[in-house]
Amino acid sequence: MSAKGKHRRPKQHRIARRLAFAGTGGAALALPLIGATTAGAAVTQPAVAPATSTLARPAVQPAVQPAVQPAVQPAVQPAAENAALPLTYSVVGGDTLSKIAADHSVSGGWQTLYADNRSAIGADPSVIRPGLTLRLGAAAKASAAKATAVTAAAVKPAATYANNLDGWIRESLDIMARHGIPGSYNGIHRNVMRESSGNPLAINNWDSNAAAGIPSKGLLQVIDPTFRAYHVPGTAMDSYDPVANITAACNYAAARYGSIDNVNGAY
Repeated sequence: MSAKGKHRRPKQHRIARRLAFAGTGGAALALPLIGATTAGAAVTQPAVAPATSTLARPAVQPAVQPAVQPAVQPAVQPAAENAALPLTYSVVGGDTLSKIAADHSVSGGWQTLYADNRSAIGADPSVIRPGLTLRLGAAAKASAAKATAVTAAAVKPAATYANNLDGWIRESLDIMARHGIPGSYNGIHRNVMRESSGNPLAINNWDSNAAAGIPSKGLLQVIDPTFRAYHVPGTAMDSYDPVANITAACNYAAARYGSIDNVNGAY
């Protein structure tokens, strides 16, 4: 029995063989599964990127641009246009300044409305006639600003003249121009130098006029009756006043000789 037992192959249990085979086969089969997983990871990368970029871009841009541009521009422009429009109101029967001021929210009430339209309404604010056009708000302010600008343009600074023969002649010429009296600087200067040598207090006490009690006086040697007859309004009633003397003498010369420029001797 010992000899037979020496050459006998050891038997493996059937279950053990199956497990060993299955374990080896399982290891062999596991390799392809791991490779498939790796390959699957490589395939998923290009699949994700297009999906993300395709969805992100259209979702942001269309939502922002249309919402901002149309909503802002139309809302601002009409307000600016309306603010620039002047506002007026035509009076109807039964209207009062208080009612109009309240209906149109005039700042300052009927007093401001009356002050802005006093020239059209007149002295009595309680009397306004139907059909009268009143300026309200912006229109009244624009009219007042225009009137102020016109007044400022019309008012010129007063001219100043030197207190000497040159200044007296220039001032006289400006006054003569306003009264339509002809004459030139040279014509006046030439006659002044001949008559008085430029002395406004000069007086002739020896000629026939002096003998008659009405001596010639001033720059252009004018007797008092002539001075009074040809005195130019706006100048002094004094024949010794340089400007009053020149303008009266030139007014007399214009009436008798056409102009002081035509006088070349005693006149």
